[in-house]
Amino acid sequence: MTTEARSLPKADPVTVVRARRSLGARLAEGVSGGLVRVFLIVVGLFWLVPTIGLLLSSLRSPSDMSASGWWTVFSKPSQLTFESYQKLLENSDITNSLLNTVLITVPATVLVVAIGSLAGYAFAWMEFPGRDWWFLAVVGLLVVPVQVALIPIAELFGRIGLFGTVLGVVLFHTGFGLPFAVFLLRNFFAEIPRELLEAARLDGAGELRLFSRVVLPLGGPAIASLGIFQFLWVWNDMLVALVFTKSGSQPITVALQTQVRQFGNNIDVLAPGAFISMVIPLAVFFAFQRQFVSGVMAGAVK
Repeated sequence: MTTEARSLPKADPVTVVRARRSLGARLAEGVSGGLVRVFLIVVGLFWLVPTIGLLLSSLRSPSDMSASGWWTVFSKPSQLTFESYQKLLENSDITNSLLNTVLITVPATVLVVAIGSLAGYAFAWMEFPGRDWWFLAVVGLLVVPVQVALIPIAELFGRIGLFGTVLGVVLFHTGFGLPFAVFLLRNFFAEIPRELLEAARLDGAGELRLFSRVVLPLGGPAIASLGIFQFLWVWNDMLVALVFTKSGSQPITVALQTQVRQFGNNIDVLAPGAFISMVIPLAVFFAFQRQFVSGVMAGAVK
């Protein structure tokens, strides 16, 4: 080996690896820091603009809303008033529909979570004839669209006296929410280590005790995710409510649509009503966002 070859500096392995990487990989590495975070924050603020606009519109008088846009509030804060919310509380149709929405959403969510948890545990860890075939039938129900069942179930509810009632809407949402609930929770419960369940059985735990003391605590993130999905779906539903409800059982989505049809541009009621209808599911989501993220990521880390 010559003296010149001995004097050449050795190449840094990290530098060699970086040089061999593609241009796209190097660009991705370069922007993966603070620049991306700033971009995501800007995008998040951009998506919040309609919500902020609706909030500010609900705090303005009808005359101000017809005269200028909601952004003029920043230059004229005196436009802000709670007069529209006062009128909203005096509107019995809106307040009753908001109560109906709660009476529909809460039972439909609780029933789906409770029945789905029990059925998911049974399909995952209990032996009974035709278990796999029954589970395949449940999975097959996931592809059935809601529109197909509207007329047949409406006729059935009419015969048994449930059409136009809150109970009928709750049963409809429960029936169509169960296939997804059973599918989701069964797959999650099946990932629980068998040794843990067998150890609990050796300690004398029965199926009910095993379900309540072992499976439910471990399945908390998945159950929370299911509850959020079901709550948001039922709360924001309008199609089922239009078909199965009457004037005394309408939820907030149908009531707001009725206000548009009856009064045309009834903005002093529509703006605060729409904001309340939107902010409640947002509050529920943010209250349980940690459990939601844990449930979504649980399947990836098992």
